[in-house]
Amino acid sequence: MKQLHESYWPATSELLLAESTCGSVLRDAAARDPDRIALIDADRPLGQRRQWTYAELLADSERCARALSAKFPIGTHIAVWSANCPEWVILLFGIALSGLVIVTVNPAYLVGELAYVLRQSRARAIFYQREYRGQTMASVIDQACAIESIKLDLKICFDDFNHFVNSGPETQELPAVQPSLPAMIQYTSGTTGLPKGALLNHYSVTNNARFMAEIKAQDAATINLAVAPLFHTAGCVGGVLGSVQTGGTLLLPSAFDAESMLDLIEQEQVTYTFAVPTMLIALLAAQAHRPRDLSSLGTVFSGGAIVPMEIVKRVETEFSARLIISYGQTETSPAITHTRLTDSAADKSEPIGYAIPQVEIKIVDPETGVTQPVDTSGELCTRGFLVMMGYFEMPDATAATIDRDGWLHTGDLCTMDSRGYCRITGRLKDMIIRGGENIYPREIEEIIYTHPDVADVAVIGIADDYWGEEVAAVVRFELNRSVAGEQLQRFVGTQLARHKVPKHWFALSEIPTTASGKLQKFKLVEQHRAGELDGARI
Repeated sequence: MKQLHESYWPATSELLLAESTCGSVLRDAAARDPDRIALIDADRPLGQRRQWTYAELLADSERCARALSAKFPIGTHIAVWSANCPEWVILLFGIALSGLVIVTVNPAYLVGELAYVLRQSRARAIFYQREYRGQTMASVIDQACAIESIKLDLKICFDDFNHFVNSGPETQELPAVQPSLPAMIQYTSGTTGLPKGALLNHYSVTNNARFMAEIKAQDAATINLAVAPLFHTAGCVGGVLGSVQTGGTLLLPSAFDAESMLDLIEQEQVTYTFAVPTMLIALLAAQAHRPRDLSSLGTVFSGGAIVPMEIVKRVETEFSARLIISYGQTETSPAITHTRLTDSAADKSEPIGYAIPQVEIKIVDPETGVTQPVDTSGELCTRGFLVMMGYFEMPDATAATIDRDGWLHTGDLCTMDSRGYCRITGRLKDMIIRGGENIYPREIEEIIYTHPDVADVAVIGIADDYWGEEVAAVVRFELNRSVAGEQLQRFVGTQLARHKVPKHWFALSEIPTTASGKLQKFKLVEQHRAGELDGARI
């Protein structure tokens, strides 16, 4: 590996880009090996699990595509609001084959969050599961549509999915979908708190998924226990599109559970899986409590947060598996950097690897834009096929993220060493990463501000041994008013998904600000680390 003097990594070509689409990669896989098992429903008991060969998965996806094409013109936006299930995967390919655009929605969203995404994405239809964590999804959809005066042409519960798929005319022609066309809108928030829809094309997501899969040595023998949520790029891009392009088998549970995940590895002879650091900790604990035969497991993939070196060593020792880590963003389809299977334990923890093929990276001074010397902190920027088309109908936000030369500014502070390996040192963006989930304080603050007893609020991330970071809120009450933290927690919990609700609450008479009135959240984080907020807990 060459020795660098400045923090710039040029695009390399050890893997070549392909003119592929989400639909074409499934057709290619079915042509190569039609009888290989492509997809297994992991939620059913062993021996009763639904499964699809590549030929069957393609046939169902094309029937779905014909049903969609009969109702919607090319380019129409279709929302999916559900936990992981085989129907989600079939819909993904059906939408792709019909030239439509999938809008992925977190199933934990409540009414207001769903209403915003449906309106902002201009979705014309929604596919959903009947119930999620006690929410009757159809009722929430109706409420969301009423709030924003949204008219959906189609609302299909996955219980009725087969009926919908069979409704399409067999003679319906499918369009020729070009790699440059939009494939999906994935929502990610910014410091303003307003979610932004990253528009990703077929070319970027299929090539990114293939590169990740090849770096991880996935192949047709790989049995991929895909626990990453499909509404994330880690799930629908890295998981689904990566598995299909290498001809492997996708074993799909609806959600992560450490005990059942270990059982599945043993029962199905799983060779590869994904787990963010919090999941790795839970898996290690569950395996220690009740050991399973994990001898088939060769590779564990992680990302979304820094993996402590001790966890790297434990996973590789106790699971006898190689750990590999990636760093990326929704806006970059998603992977930017990757560790490699042959890396040392030290290079698999705090470092986030070096650039994937065909991708440029540089570390720049956030103020001047000048490329930094090696081992000097600055903002990580990237350029290449992986960069999103832009934020849907948000030109100003797009221009603030992608500069005139095509560099996407990640908002993450990193260093690059002389080998090209990068290490995260902080975040320019006001963001909390809890268990691999990006949480944006401004969205939470705007809810808390509506409470009549709250005069000011700052939401911060504080260190947590299990989640990596936990959400905390520091409030200043109106004069002569106060509210218990549990009451504020319930107030926020009625309006935001559970993982966004602050767990820790503190009250101060003044929240530190700059001379211009901007919140100095770093001071609050420092005060918490020093134990100075302990007496302010409510």
